[in-house]
Amino acid sequence: MNTTHDSFDGMIGRSPAFQRVLRLAESVAATDAAVLIRGETGTGKEVIASLIHRLSGRRVAPLVKFNCTAIPAGLLESELFGHERGAFTGAIARRLGRFELANKGTLLLDEIGDLPLDLQPKLLRVLEEQEFERVGSTQSIRTDVRVIAATNRPLGELVEAGEFRADLFYRLNVFPIDLPPLRERPEDIPLLVRHFVVHHARHLGRRIEFIAPHVMDQLVRHPWPGNVRELQHVIQRAVILSHGTSLELPPLHAPVKVGRTSAPPAETFEAAVRGHIVEVLRETNGVVAGPRGAAVRLGLKRTTLLSKMEKLGIIPADVVAAARIPFAQPARALAM
Repeated sequence: MNTTHDSFDGMIGRSPAFQRVLRLAESVAATDAAVLIRGETGTGKEVIASLIHRLSGRRVAPLVKFNCTAIPAGLLESELFGHERGAFTGAIARRLGRFELANKGTLLLDEIGDLPLDLQPKLLRVLEEQEFERVGSTQSIRTDVRVIAATNRPLGELVEAGEFRADLFYRLNVFPIDLPPLRERPEDIPLLVRHFVVHHARHLGRRIEFIAPHVMDQLVRHPWPGNVRELQHVIQRAVILSHGTSLELPPLHAPVKVGRTSAPPAETFEAAVRGHIVEVLRETNGVVAGPRGAAVRLGLKRTTLLSKMEKLGIIPADVVAAARIPFAQPARALAM
């Protein structure tokens, strides 16, 4: 890989810190080693995981993403390992879990630090023995999955506090990759700004041809506690506010320290079910029916799922549209 490039496989940055991340990702991609991606929120952990998968020999198989925080605790085991019909109330059909769906491919376990302690031994067993059982079954299922874990939490401190198993930590931490926060690679900010301006201007039907030096200086000096994600949203807002050919930057508010917060518990059971269905629809790109559709993943009949969606006011097109805000697309030239 030529490290002088400003863009590599859709990711943008020329700083030494970012180029080091790309070299590490490229090096580990050719292996099946477990990878632990660590970094603050908004630094692009999922994007690096996707890059590792695309560069690996498993790229023809699925990359399955699983957020350990987004799923209600009572459904986590079923989501990871699947369940048999009748395993619990509401399990009207056999359902495949993420490990089966990712067979021969890659499984990204995002926010791994939030995985409950009682599930950690089961995950460790899959990593070590490559087998598991569906909920409600005693039959072991073999699987061939490469696991990438991601976290913004200090797992070492969680181990010391007894909140995360040491053996699982060492099993996941075979090849750690630390993503630098945006404030530690300021030379990449102008590249990202120009890219996001082009991207959002194209989608909004705007023509932005100029970024004033004082505007770019403001953007470079801002600490960006939300990292690339925050920068992207600020540029999107700026493009919306720009009615001429020059980028009009909205006020940059004083940074709010970003701490680690757990997902709030659902207020009602109905809210938890709705959130779960929405998450699965995002992963299936809004597809309800078919072998890889949301109905199969949820262990429901297509008609049953459609009925629940209608009752809960879930529209697949809206779910997909809300999820399509990319970290970065291939860079395009912009005279600025």
